[in-house]
Amino acid sequence: MHKLNILIFGPDSFIYSLNELKSYFNFNIISNQKNLSPQIKNACDGFICHEEKVKNNEVLEFLKINKYFKILASNKNIKSKNFDDILRLPVSIDDVNKIIENSAAKKQFNKNSSILIKSYTLDKNEKKLLKENKFIILTEKEIQLLEILLAKKHPISKINILSQVWNYSNDADTHTVETHIYRLRKKINDKFLDENFILNNKHGYYL
Repeated sequence: MHKLNILIFGPDSFIYSLNELKSYFNFNIISNQKNLSPQIKNACDGFICHEEKVKNNEVLEFLKINKYFKILASNKNIKSKNFDDILRLPVSIDDVNKIIENSAAKKQFNKNSSILIKSYTLDKNEKKLLKENKFIILTEKEIQLLEILLAKKHPISKINILSQVWNYSNDADTHTVETHIYRLRKKINDKFLDENFILNNKHGYYL
């Protein structure tokens, strides 16, 4: 099993304390913050930042990188939208391990539930299609439609869509596909002004 690599940002006393206890943690500690090589940055799974270092330039850069889970260590009752979890100080060794494991699991779950489609992100967990700061809410059928269209490298017919999404085989029911495609196109165009998200030709629909 992969042992997580966690980068630590904080005052010397905080880093020293964690290093003293590292044999009890279920993860590796990377505490050398100076001259971090691209290899070390790539090997990191997440980081813990002490509240005293939140405005550190290196931390601000790491906060922009989506691949890491981010944990704020603080003795104050605060919340931050920039971090995935809070490590409330003082804290037990078991709680540190638990928070690291939970944050890693949530990050992996969110990664698995997010799909890049053109310049959009499909978040299956939140049932959203996002672009920049805008999003629309999708139905379960709309998500299935997008997944099928994304999986195919060529246009897919109404009959095939009907079979895969609705488990129908009756040609007379293809208006169901047309109706759902029409509604989805309208939602996307109304929010994102994108008329060409879902395309079609004589062979079927495609992205």
